[in-house]
Amino acid sequence: MPIQTISGYQFRPSDLNLAGRTSGISAFLRTRNGADFVEATIRSHMPFYDEIVAVYNQCDDKTPQILARLAQEFGPKLRVFHYTDRVQPLGSKGHANTPGDHPESMVNYSNFALKETQHDVVVKLDDDHLAIPGRVAEICSTFRKGTADRRRFHCFSGLNVAYDGQGRLAVPAFELLSGNGDIGYFQIAPDTVFHHDRRFERFDRGRLKRMFAGYFYWHLKFLKSGAGFVNYELQSNPDSRFAKKKVEFDQTAMLDIKQAIAAITPGRMDRVSASTGGKLALNYGRDKAVAAAFPDASLEAALDRLSPDWRQVPGLGSPRG
Repeated sequence: MPIQTISGYQFRPSDLNLAGRTSGISAFLRTRNGADFVEATIRSHMPFYDEIVAVYNQCDDKTPQILARLAQEFGPKLRVFHYTDRVQPLGSKGHANTPGDHPESMVNYSNFALKETQHDVVVKLDDDHLAIPGRVAEICSTFRKGTADRRRFHCFSGLNVAYDGQGRLAVPAFELLSGNGDIGYFQIAPDTVFHHDRRFERFDRGRLKRMFAGYFYWHLKFLKSGAGFVNYELQSNPDSRFAKKKVEFDQTAMLDIKQAIAAITPGRMDRVSASTGGKLALNYGRDKAVAAAFPDASLEAALDRLSPDWRQVPGLGSPRG
């Protein structure tokens, strides 16, 4: 399908077109300079969804060409949009001071991608999520069979993956996990939209209560060009919280999978804190589940078991061309 261009769009909740949606699962993906892993992300998730909506912005790499090629291959299952307005980077004063319904806001950009989905169950993908296929298949099956609790926001997480100083795959100690209750599968509703926060685009779950559903992907951000920090425009935004995170990443220790699991697994005091409920309970459930999810002797063994095609991904298991 041809790439569609959008300029000057401003989101309205009615644009979600709830009455016109059909039964199925839609994913939406926003990307800027995602050429490193956007193809692997789309290919590893495409078998499980009825459609993926991919929206790109301010790309000066090969992302547009990759998406155009994939759109031809996948036809209506991959719908691609070029959002032409400059989107202010997260962590910048520009983002903090831009209203959420302005075309330059990450909030508006995100709501545009969300409203372009056509099915009643929706999930957000990032351009650096490599699927764990069996687990994605399981959660999608529960929605298709009608056994998923649609009153819930089904949160999921992934291990962060990086290279250590010897070129071996490892988990960065400063940030072991991706997915902190902010991404999940959900039944779309009038109030499941993005809102402005001076720090980021905040997704409003409406009436949906969160539950942890599992570990569904490998997070490849730190394997991207510039360790995934390029899009934050840190030279122009030296006070960005992402500038501090980059320093932490540059200085972090790299752990093997057994060390990472030990660091994530909660202790007795964590269990006591989780008894208060809310986000602490959600994170406790996530962290408690990690050992059973990754009992492997090495990160490579876990990838072999859970995502057996990983060695074919340029920049992860094979050199980039």
